[in-house]
Amino acid sequence: MTTTQSLREAGSGVRLRVLDSAGVEQSLHMPGLDEHAALRQARLRGWRVLGVEALPFEQARPDGTGDRGPRLSLLLFSQELLALLNAGLTLPEALAALVAKERSGAARQVLQGVLDGLEVGRNFSDVLQAMPAHFPPIYVATIRAAERTGDLPQALRRYVGYQQQFEELRKKLVSAAIYPAMLLIVGTFVMLFLLGYVVPRFSVVYESAGKDMPWLSMLLLEFGKTLYAHWALGLAAVVGVLASIGLLLARASGRAWLLGWVLRVPVLARKAQEFRLARFYRALGLLLVSGISLPRALGMVRGLLDAAQQGQLQDCLTAVTQGRMFSDALIAAGLANPIAESLIKVGERSGQLAEMLERSAQFADDEFARWVDWASRLLEPLLMTLIGAVIGTVVVLMYMPIFDMANSLQ
Repeated sequence: MTTTQSLREAGSGVRLRVLDSAGVEQSLHMPGLDEHAALRQARLRGWRVLGVEALPFEQARPDGTGDRGPRLSLLLFSQELLALLNAGLTLPEALAALVAKERSGAARQVLQGVLDGLEVGRNFSDVLQAMPAHFPPIYVATIRAAERTGDLPQALRRYVGYQQQFEELRKKLVSAAIYPAMLLIVGTFVMLFLLGYVVPRFSVVYESAGKDMPWLSMLLLEFGKTLYAHWALGLAAVVGVLASIGLLLARASGRAWLLGWVLRVPVLARKAQEFRLARFYRALGLLLVSGISLPRALGMVRGLLDAAQQGQLQDCLTAVTQGRMFSDALIAAGLANPIAESLIKVGERSGQLAEMLERSAQFADDEFARWVDWASRLLEPLLMTLIGAVIGTVVVLMYMPIFDMANSLQ
């Protein structure tokens, strides 16, 4: 079965028109159920079915947008749901309150789909599993484990903490990239202004003087005159490049391609691997503390690693299923740095493996954050120096003929 087929089966559903026990007609969307299962649920609730409508995959998605549509903010949803549950509301009451306050139509439809699933008697985790575009397997597994223990708020609290750590690092990366990006944009427009406006006016002066010019200055002046004569074409090229970059960043596949291209730099590739390992440790600890078995948890966090690390994880999983100690299997697979190795061994001896995995992730996150701060502080002056050198070179080439004329006059 292909991935697309699996998603279609998980996301498909039906819409029922029923008369409830009070004789009120309702229209209910049941995501993830086929017609027979939906009719069985209706009979168990004592409802009279008036009509059944099968929904294709695209319509069964609660937001109705398909794979490319907007997604529910899982962190915000978990925080708000946790606050309402802590206030004493039941799960259906909390979800109804979230549906009522939500202003985004797409998010409201997702929440309404979850609420509809609960109202027909399905488990919370089963409803979430039927919406894989909004609720990842780690989240579903955490909720399912909480259903067994009856402590949903604690599970939500753990996931919120897990996701907040990732969001904090993401914000650090974004903020560190804003200033260098602005430098590049401003420097590019200054260069275009010099080449397309200032340089052509200098060329008029030099041509009227009738003096020979250095070939570099001549090349610069010819380029400036060409840019000035075809400014509309140059402006269209700049707009096209900016639009292409915007479209590339707007698509998930484009961002993935760009990230893969950037991570070809050895230093960045090594730091990206360390970042993935930190997320791997934290997610694994989250699943273990929720009561998920170690082999199953290892299989669920596979998607947080790259292709090479996934092969190493498979070796680790094989060793664990054969009875080898987890720390030894992790070290043999090359998925543990010295700090994580020491902490995980302590966790195995003390029975606090989940806590030690979290500490390993926190140590790696702190080290990564320090590296981001150092790299951003180093990159900013380097970019300013580079832009200043390029602009200075253009200015010097423009004034070189003037220096030559001054020397000839002397």
